[in-house]
Amino acid sequence: MGSSEAPITTKALVVDKPGAPFVLEDVVLDKLRDNELLVDIKYSGLCHTDLVIQHGKMPIGGFPVVAGHEGAGTIVELGSGLQSSGLKVGDRVLLGFASCMNCRGCQEGSKGACDNIALTNFGGTRGLEDTPIRRPNGDFVRGSVFGQSSFSKLAVCDVRAVVKYPGPIEDLSFLAPLGCGFMTGAGTVLDVLKPKTSNNIAVLGLGAVGLTAVMAAKSLNVAEIIAIDIVESRLDLAKSLGATHALNGKSYKDVETAIREASARGVDFIVDTTGLTSMINSGIKALAQQGTFAIVGTPVPGEHLSIEGMDMLIHCKKIIGVTGAYANPQELIPRLVKMYQDGSFPIDGLSKSYPPTEIDQAISDMKSGKVIKPVLAW
Repeated sequence: MGSSEAPITTKALVVDKPGAPFVLEDVVLDKLRDNELLVDIKYSGLCHTDLVIQHGKMPIGGFPVVAGHEGAGTIVELGSGLQSSGLKVGDRVLLGFASCMNCRGCQEGSKGACDNIALTNFGGTRGLEDTPIRRPNGDFVRGSVFGQSSFSKLAVCDVRAVVKYPGPIEDLSFLAPLGCGFMTGAGTVLDVLKPKTSNNIAVLGLGAVGLTAVMAAKSLNVAEIIAIDIVESRLDLAKSLGATHALNGKSYKDVETAIREASARGVDFIVDTTGLTSMINSGIKALAQQGTFAIVGTPVPGEHLSIEGMDMLIHCKKIIGVTGAYANPQELIPRLVKMYQDGSFPIDGLSKSYPPTEIDQAISDMKSGKVIKPVLAW
């Protein structure tokens, strides 16, 4: 147990039921378990996955719930099992995701491909029947989402989600999204697809995940980077970040048509960040010989793809699902920070900060394309 003798009251954004709004209210945090730490959240990125949770689109977990899985802040207290962890009170930390640490993926260092990735993170690291968050009257509120539930001023965090950051606290305002969106986009390209300079790649959807995928491809000097979206400002930004082609999807019949206009033979790799079945179906047709399609965005549960088996066979195509870039956050996040510092991963221009009371505006700005990555400043 931690050293706190009494539960702690803090402010958190609570979603009461599927589709309900985020409401800022008082919650009470439980005492720390041995493998947990209390973090004073300074910033928390707003991710599309938080909206998936808000609307109950993941068939794991329940309500009411505190979401937030791109947190960053400073350590306030350590659980008793972490005294020799190398972490200390006052350390600045970035928060990623948790994994079971027992399956083959975790044992091989591919924590994002954990057998239990969905249950551990969407169900909460304390399990489906336990939580570190309650209302003042004692009612259950689901917490420990992604080992953090960082839409909260103070958060009980699982050490498996924690990455120490030695730099200035001000940097956390744009580094916080490394916990999910930035890490997923870049890591999918750098460590899963691993394109060569002679390859070409298409990125579907230019939010935070898509634009960091573009940056990663540029850092590898990929010959041709095709960026597709329907928001002109995002297309302009993609060009400035290294895309060789920036195509407005509204101008084309479908994704395949757009891609083949830029590259008649198709593309070696496609990263889909939209999760839209129509985009995926059409994109698969645009793969070149031995091409790979990575599904990174969250599809609607129950929807099915429509693919031609013969096309897959004779063109040797592959479709893969990628969660968390298969990454070990404790290794990948520091590597991406180093890339930022070296100038090859310019993520500092993607974010805009909002107070928690303006989360509805932040969501609206993200959906409209006005802002790439909203970040809540606590």
